[in-house]
Amino acid sequence: MTMSRVDAGDPLGRFRLDGRVVCITGGAAGIGAATGALMAAAGALVVILDRDPEAAEEAAAGIGGTCEARALDVADETQVVEVMAAIAEAHGKIDVLIANAGINIRRTAMDCSLEDWNAVVAVNLTGVFLTARTAARHMPEGGGAVVTTASIMSFSGGGLYPNIAYMTTKGALVNLTRALAVEWAGRNIRVNAVAPTWTRTAFIQPLLDNDELMARLGEMTPMRRLAEPEEVAHAMLFLASDAASMVTGHTLAVDGGFLAR
Repeated sequence: MTMSRVDAGDPLGRFRLDGRVVCITGGAAGIGAATGALMAAAGALVVILDRDPEAAEEAAAGIGGTCEARALDVADETQVVEVMAAIAEAHGKIDVLIANAGINIRRTAMDCSLEDWNAVVAVNLTGVFLTARTAARHMPEGGGAVVTTASIMSFSGGGLYPNIAYMTTKGALVNLTRALAVEWAGRNIRVNAVAPTWTRTAFIQPLLDNDELMARLGEMTPMRRLAEPEEVAHAMLFLASDAASMVTGHTLAVDGGFLAR
């Protein structure tokens, strides 16, 4: 067994990402954009990846500093390989991947077409697999970190409405995270997930516009509120940083107590 000694002389410094190259899929808005801003503030060179190139450029410009944007459809293996290789060539490596891209097609099992099912699986599950595997190939010998965006619905079969494809892919994502963590531990690549509750973003705008659903959500959440994108980003930073150097294969809920009920 190898032994590791952590220098506790600068505990807050372990949250810094100076010199790290951080790629964020689905980075143009919501949790992805908030995470990009936080990672940049922590010293990272941030690459915003999104299938909407204009939105990605706008997000990167808003963050400023050492932040750039590239177009990427995570479900397209050719694009994933080419874009990750271009990032590694430009910056010499990839240290951190935040695999955040996701979509949602709210359907019951009876109403979910195979086309809708495959579309959600392609982004929420296959897209994470492709980007994680490809980014890991460009991580330095000293290791790196992958953080995936799961959900409280990774652990629950029910919520405010039927959502079969989303719930299934987010559940599978937790075990993909565990499996990659075990497989890549010998390469010192840590793989963890964050499982947010409903977060105040455009992704859930129909919910935000529905007073009845918002009231039900308040009843289901001990802290009686939604998460803010920045609160999820804080968890992302922890798991991506050296502050979490002994954490791998873990899913960190950011849920106001939803799963504790």
